[in-house]
Amino acid sequence: MQRYFLETAHQTGDHVALPESIAHHWVTVLRAEPGAKAEFVDNTAHLFHGQLDAIDPATVTLTAVTTPTVELPVAVTIACGLPKQEKAEWITQKATELGVDHIVFYAADWSVAKWQPNKVAKKLARLTKIAHGAAEQAHRLRRPEVSFAKSLKEVVEQPADVKLLAYEESAKQGEQSALNQQLQAIQTGQSLLAIFGPEGGISPAEVQTAQAAQAVLVGLGPRILRTETAPLFLLSAVSMVLELQQPR
Repeated sequence: MQRYFLETAHQTGDHVALPESIAHHWVTVLRAEPGAKAEFVDNTAHLFHGQLDAIDPATVTLTAVTTPTVELPVAVTIACGLPKQEKAEWITQKATELGVDHIVFYAADWSVAKWQPNKVAKKLARLTKIAHGAAEQAHRLRRPEVSFAKSLKEVVEQPADVKLLAYEESAKQGEQSALNQQLQAIQTGQSLLAIFGPEGGISPAEVQTAQAAQAVLVGLGPRILRTETAPLFLLSAVSMVLELQQPR
């Protein structure tokens, strides 16, 4: 069933006029007729079934439904050094599917890519649109935020219960337990900030900045991962430890 996000709070029985973008996609692109149903998530993460009452304007009647928890049990922020080409879009889409809460792209010391100040808002708007579409496709209840930071220092100043820095040298030196230890210790409802470098890696100064903010250096297994792969590995590991291995 198609899923859409609404920007306001609702309850069973509400009659809602759909925003133009949703109406266009559902009625024009998917050719929905009166009586058709879709899923709608309001801005408080409540799920509804909506029945299409009329096409012009497109209106629905909402009925609240219960749903299994689909969000990660911890709020995960991934901070990625600006990657080259279209990798930011790839990271945004796939990280959203894997349950990320917040995506930060930051201007790393060794980033080859640069975001000009006058283009940041446009880039974030594009990435936010991708995140919202991916959240609908993945049938999530929340849409992640996408933002930009001018430096790693700005990133690590954000509060988080656990901070991790994916560090290539840790993997090269054979470190394999720190990530697992941190994920085993984190508690449901806490927040996790995971930092990743760009293609050029993390500079020594950035490592010091992260450690000064209490970030733990972790390897992501014995192999060296690309900048667009590492965040997805981390999110998959979070899901495995905190969702799939937990008793039901």
